This record gives sequence, C-alpha cells and structure tokens, in this order.
Amino acid sequence: MTVSEDTPAGEGTAPSDSPAPRRARDRVRRAWRDYRSGERRWSAVTVLVLFAAGALLSATASAAGGTSLRAEQDVELRELIPERNAQVQDLTEQYEALGTEVEELAEGLTDDSGVTAEEERASEWLAAAGLTAVHGPGVQVSLDDAPRVDGRLPHGATVDDVVVHQQDVQAVVNALWAGGAEAMTIMGVRVVSTSAVRCVGNTLLLHGQVYSPPFVIAAIGDRDAMMESLDDAPGVRAFRAAAADFGLGYSTEEFEDRRMPAYDGPLNLIDAEVPR
Repeated sequence: MTVSEDTPAGEGTAPSDSPAPRRARDRVRRAWRDYRSGERRWSAVTVLVLFAAGALLSATASAAGGTSLRAEQDVELRELIPERNAQVQDLTEQYEALGTEVEELAEGLTDDSGVTAEEERASEWLAAAGLTAVHGPGVQVSLDDAPRVDGRLPHGATVDDVVVHQQDVQAVVNALWAGGAEAMTIMGVRVVSTSAVRCVGNTLLLHGQVYSPPFVIAAIGDRDAMMESLDDAPGVRAFRAAAADFGLGYSTEEFEDRRMPAYDGPLNLIDAEVPR
C-alpha cells in the first residue's frame, strides 16, 4: 500500500479513530456513569434506613428504661384491681354516710301527712327496684371450678373447660328471672336491672368488687317455677353437661326463708356512644 505525501502516516487508518469504536467507548462511559450514579443513590438510601432504625431502637430503649415494657404493664394491671377495690370501699362508705344523713333529715318530716303519703307511694317503687330489704322462700344455685388433682386437667379437657365463665353465671341469673324471681343476690350482693355480671379470668366482677368461685346465686320467689326454668334453660343445661364431663361444680338448694339486703349502689345510667 502506498501512502500519499499529503496525508501524515497513520491518519485515517488507526482503528481507534473509526466511528464504530468511538461509539462503543461512549456507551461504556455512559454505562459506568449510570452505575456510579445508582450506586451513590442506593448508598444514600441505605444510610437513611440505618439512621431511622437506630433512632427507633434508641427511643424504645429510652422508654423502657432498661426494663421490660410488657413486665411493667403486667405489674400495673395486677396492682390495679386492689387499688380500684379500695376506691370502691371509700365511695361506699361516703354513700352510706350520706344515706344516714338523709334518713335523719327525713325523720323530721314524718308529721307532714303529704310527705308521709308520698313516702308510702315511693316505698312501692323502691321495693320493685330492689332498693328495700326483702325476705322469703327461694332457690340457691352454686357454680364452681373443677378440682385439679396434682394440677392436671381431666382427660380430654382444656383450661377453658374446667372454669366457670361469665356466660354460665348469666345463664343461671337469666333463668331465675325468667322463672319469676322477685329478688336476687350474687355472692350475697343484691342485684338490680342495672347490675352487670363480668368475669376476669376465673374471678367474678360485680359492682366494683372481685369474687372467687364458688359463685352463689340466690333468688326469692316461686321455687317450683324457678327450678323448672333452670331445667329448661339451654345455657344451664350446657353447664350441667360440662359439670358431668369435667367435674365442674353445680348444685341447687331450696330455702324456706332468707333475708336479702337492699341494693345500695349507684343507680345512674351511662349510655354508650359510637366514637366519631
């Protein structure tokens, strides 16, 4: 091959100066710049994520104060019931003191015939509302947890099968009311239309007080009618079947005469509202 004198040696003949290699080099450079740019972006994101995780762990450790949050909450819940019981006792004593004061003031008005007539009228409503002491024949029902020999459950039973539940107590209460009960007590405490029966674990919560089994429900009224209602109530039948299978305690007793105290708790109603 002959090289022209007007053209320097090597000009236009080097492979690196041809268009195709130049385009290849440009693509490599762009790919490398894109890779480095993406790498920097991912590095920034990683730093932010690690920083947020560290801040969260630091806040949790600060709130816990080096202790278990769950353990502290459990201790607070265990301490809450006796604290509330003490508050209920204080309020009950205040209520009784005010009631005595009202009675003393009312005694000074007995000479007024109009007041006396209204008192007699009010006494009828008080009796129906459970606000006066009563006595008479009736029925008593006792419900108890199943005994555990050496802490073991009966064969085929779970923990829920061997304890008295809220619905079991409610079934007995409802059956006695349906059988014509005129007055009722649970654990010796008079219950009225606003009384709520709730169970916390295997304990009974009634009027702010906590009771352990056996749970005793007594009602004054027609004994035959109430016993028949207990036999017919599905919830009571279900509990009696569980008692036969797992050893739960269920017993009934009829009495000739028993005195039941007046209900002395609060009567105000609080309506539930849907939060908005």
